Formats: sequence, structure tokens, C-alpha cells
Amino acid sequence: MEYVYAAMLLHSTKKPVNEENLKKLLTSAGVKIDEARVRLLVAALSEVNIDEAIKAGPALALASAPAGAPTAEKKKEKKEEKKEEEAVAGLGALFG
Repeated sequence: MEYVYAAMLLHSTKKPVNEENLKKLLTSAGVKIDEARVRLLVAALSEVNIDEAIKAGPALALASAPAGAPTAEKKKEKKEEKKEEEAVAGLGALFG
């Protein structure tokens, strides 16, 4: 996350979000630099209008979430189903 935060900070101060500036900012914050992550982030952001992405906010995050991604509700249902199956298995031991 610190890479994204650094890119947002650069953008908000009207500095170009490039590898050199990102590395300087991360280094000054004491973050160990991963060259590949820096290059990937700069490449990904080169095609994004950051101002529009910020305005879109949560709607963009929801739209970019993978379809079928487990929600907290789905996870809870799975846990409940598992508990029910374990209870039924335990009752089966009484009869057989």
C-alpha cells in the first residue's frame, strides 16, 4: 500500500509519478524499494487519470473487484455450513 500512497502523494503535490520520484519518496520514508513493484505501478498509472479515479472512489473499487469475490456474508455462510456438517457427522458416530 505504501507504493500507492506514495504515488497519490506525488500526484497531490503536482509532481510527476515516475520511477525516480517514487523511489526518492519511498526511500525518504524508510521503505525498502522493490524495483519491479515500482516499475509496475508507474506503468499501470500511466494509463489512469488519477483525478477521475479518486472522484470515482468506492464505485471504482467495487467495479474493479473480481466477480464472485467472497464477501463477508458469503464467508459467514460457509462457516455456518461447515459447523452444521460437523454436527451432523458427530451425530452419525452415535448410530454407527
